Amino acid sequence: MQPRDFSLYGAVDLGARQAAAQRRQQAAHPGGSAASNGGAVIEVTEQTFNVDVVERSRTTPVILDLWADWCGPCKQLSPVLEKLADEAAGGWILAKVDVDANPQLAAALQVQSIPMVVAVVGGQLVDGFLGALPEAQVRQWLEQVLAVAEKMGVAPAGAGGAGGDDGEGGVGGDSADSIAAAAGRGFSDAGQLPPAYAEARAAMERGDMDGAARAFEEQLAVSPSDPMAKAGLAQVNLIRRVSSYDQARARRDAAEHPADVQAQIRVADIELASGRIEEAFDRLLGVIRRTSGEDREQARAHLVGLFDVLPPRDPRVTKARSALSALLF
Repeated sequence: MQPRDFSLYGAVDLGARQAAAQRRQQAAHPGGSAASNGGAVIEVTEQTFNVDVVERSRTTPVILDLWADWCGPCKQLSPVLEKLADEAAGGWILAKVDVDANPQLAAALQVQSIPMVVAVVGGQLVDGFLGALPEAQVRQWLEQVLAVAEKMGVAPAGAGGAGGDDGEGGVGGDSADSIAAAAGRGFSDAGQLPPAYAEARAAMERGDMDGAARAFEEQLAVSPSDPMAKAGLAQVNLIRRVSSYDQARARRDAAEHPADVQAQIRVADIELASGRIEEAFDRLLGVIRRTSGEDREQARAHLVGLFDVLPPRDPRVTKARSALSALLF
């Protein structure tokens, strides 16, 4: 299965049949969209798909289990998937879809036979299989999916996602003020800031990037999944790197030595910091496309690190993740 962007509402017209499907699903599960295993297993409908699967997959891999009550092999496979989801403890989410109750969703997913299992990572359908595989083979498939998800920078459940405005400006040079503002977003004044964010903002306001980084690092040591601290640290580190570059020389080196991965990485930093975000992403995607081995891994890791500078739902991040997924699978 080739990676592709997926939006239910762009793929099918739900209309009246959608409402009927919802009534059937609610009749089967009176509490609505049910969840078990501490939230690691959820039941999804046409109405909840975009939120429970597409959006959630931007921060946590989601595995779709497409089944029906009459399907014997489904009854063999589903308990295996539920067991593995429970073992994963939130590392990925199992989303169960009753194809009979959700016919338009089944059509959008191009379901021709069941059981059908599909991985959704970063808002994309990335891989899948048909039939009731043995547990050992399911484990192996999951390991492959999760390895690629990690390379795409999709964090496990609980990591959250950085919110915020989708600004067009850069994040380097004199933009420490904008990062300080981002660190305080959601609080009406500095007195309301959590101590770590207040300290980071104060450090950035006086130009102390090392102090700001320490404040964010201390917050992450306490709360590793804190999205605001993660984004703040990524932005501060970008500023520190770019400030250390001879930008004219960096651009010249990249132009004269296109195979020099570190030269391309330095210019990608400069481009991102100056607001040319898509150019930065495309530069590193090109390196990943052309290289292999250690060079490819260096470019991939740096690209994923640059994703952290922007909100995970930024369309430029989504586009670059899609391209990266296509290169990795």
